[in-house]
Amino acid sequence: MNNKKNKTHLLCVIILIGIAYMAKSQPPRGPFVVSPKINTDKSATFRYLAPNAKEVKLSGQFLKAPLAMTKDTAGIWSVTTEPIKPDIYPYSFQVDGVTAMDPANVAFFPNERFKASLVDVPADEPLVHALKDVPHGTVTYEYYPSVSGTTGSVVVYTPPGYEKERAKKYPVYYLISGTTDTEETWFKVGKTNLILDNLIAEGKAKPMIIVMPYGNIAARISEQTVGGTKPADPVVRDNADAVARAKAFEDDLLKNLLPYIEKNYRTINNRENRAIGGFSRGGGQTLRAVFSNMDKFAWVCSYSSFLSPTEMDNNFKHITADPAKTNKQLKLFWVSVGDEDFLYKGTLEFMDYLTAKKVNFKRFVNDGGHTWMNTKKYLNETAQLLFK
Repeated sequence: MNNKKNKTHLLCVIILIGIAYMAKSQPPRGPFVVSPKINTDKSATFRYLAPNAKEVKLSGQFLKAPLAMTKDTAGIWSVTTEPIKPDIYPYSFQVDGVTAMDPANVAFFPNERFKASLVDVPADEPLVHALKDVPHGTVTYEYYPSVSGTTGSVVVYTPPGYEKERAKKYPVYYLISGTTDTEETWFKVGKTNLILDNLIAEGKAKPMIIVMPYGNIAARISEQTVGGTKPADPVVRDNADAVARAKAFEDDLLKNLLPYIEKNYRTINNRENRAIGGFSRGGGQTLRAVFSNMDKFAWVCSYSSFLSPTEMDNNFKHITADPAKTNKQLKLFWVSVGDEDFLYKGTLEFMDYLTAKKVNFKRFVNDGGHTWMNTKKYLNETAQLLFK
């Protein structure tokens, strides 16, 4: 009996020594940092722990210029902004000239080139993307067989009731994000699921499936078959390289993704129940995919994007040659842009071209720039028009 007690005592001592050693071997932890903190006047306080930094600045889309931050005795840099117009904004810190995310914030902007953090400044009256007490849909991460033996990645939203109403089928909206964005951006930044949940609950939008693919096919091939970095998209949006990339996306969409979705989800498989839309590069991919496949989609939404008159005349003459036929085929042709968007001039030229060719479209020009703040507005507006 004593021998058993001695063994138990020895085991406890060993465990205690192990715990003490592990605690001693852990790196020291700094003070707890809360960032960002939204204040009652809609200002926000940002903090960043960097005891050895010489200079830290806050950069964000809610600022005209970076704000200098002040360091306290614990090594925490902080700054409080002026009141911010309620919305979701990307931001980051500039630490001795190096851009850094906010390590105290789990919300981030999915992108190939930068990883900004996100701050959500709520409004007194809930915005279109606000989390409300309504029935919620489901967001699923999916993988499908894609081009050149690669595996494609896509995020899929199914509306409230999809899991319960097993016999019901739904229309589908293929929604493509912008240049260097990923398949997560419409979900994590565009808040597609919350916008649709709210609209459906209010009876303003029809229940629909939303499919959010990754638009950079070249990057996927490079990443999975070569092991290299993701190649950047060309700056010029209508040169031969850009058109070739759009064609690669179109082929993947029609030959791989669309069949996968229609096999694995309860979809209504005809053009009248398929919509496609996109922001920036995704808008260009949308326009090219639709104009090349008028038998596949009846609803098209171009957010902050356009095709040049030259490309239209060279590649899509059939769209303007018989405008009456085009107008009959497209149940919705939406073109939108902000008046401070760097694509504003090109988009207006596209609108004028369509008007001159007698192709009907719904024009939406608002204030603001090439931002996801505007993109949420466009989704909110168009979702109310689709499939009606």
